[in-house]
Amino acid sequence: MAQLSFGIKTAPQHTTYEAMLEVWREADATPVFEHAWLFDHFAPIHSDVDGPCLEGWTTLAAYAALTSRIRLGLMVTGNTYRHPAVLAKIAATTDVIANGRLDLGLGAGWNEYEHRSMGIPLYAPGERIRRLGEACEIIKRLFTQHTVDFDGRYYQLREARCEPKPVQRPGPPFVIGGSGEQLTLRVVARYADVWNFAGGSVETFRHKVGVLREHCAAVGRDPSDIRLSVQTPVDYDDLPGTAAAVQRFVDAGATHLILNLRPPYPAGIVARLAEEVVPRVRA
Repeated sequence: MAQLSFGIKTAPQHTTYEAMLEVWREADATPVFEHAWLFDHFAPIHSDVDGPCLEGWTTLAAYAALTSRIRLGLMVTGNTYRHPAVLAKIAATTDVIANGRLDLGLGAGWNEYEHRSMGIPLYAPGERIRRLGEACEIIKRLFTQHTVDFDGRYYQLREARCEPKPVQRPGPPFVIGGSGEQLTLRVVARYADVWNFAGGSVETFRHKVGVLREHCAAVGRDPSDIRLSVQTPVDYDDLPGTAAAVQRFVDAGATHLILNLRPPYPAGIVARLAEEVVPRVRA
């Protein structure tokens, strides 16, 4: 059984830079937590869009400079929001700031309001996922090659550079989110170091893992090379229940475990999670 790794997530909506930073610094000082996450949206999701929402990569770079141990990333970056060559540059710079602690979250993009309101094209699902596949290839090459020429269906590069390279070689791990069986999980099988389940029941998770294994077989990849990731909302009033919810996914094969914190964050919540949730979850 692979070792479990625990992380926290603070979606940067309906909260403040300072409130999240306090949680991140507590997690950075708590060895049981190995990773921390923000999200990549320009307005709040699943709630009132009029509330505050900090931009993900800008905030992540700041937290990279203000932490020293914990790995960090966005769960996950919307590929439609930035050209992949620009994203590669942002990610490489963030990894330099973090001294090699970035996990590069990637996804196809999905939020209709954000795209419509900001004039960003929201392509049909199949095209979004094919674009994600090209983006993964472009970013991988920019992290490892001096110059990159790329003549894809959607993206074209000519003598593109990404200097300095990330501290991590050959580059930060790819954490790909999404659960589409025909296309998304095929991209996961080819490129991901970690796959984040888009959400749903344990039974759905088990089914998607089976589909991912089939795609791995098709591309000659060992599925055990891809860590299985889930996000679990934290119920501040029922931490044992939160632990039980995490355990159900661990029993189904998940090893990369993200505890999703919603504002306002109770004082000392990171210590409580370390004492009351993590010890209850067993591989």
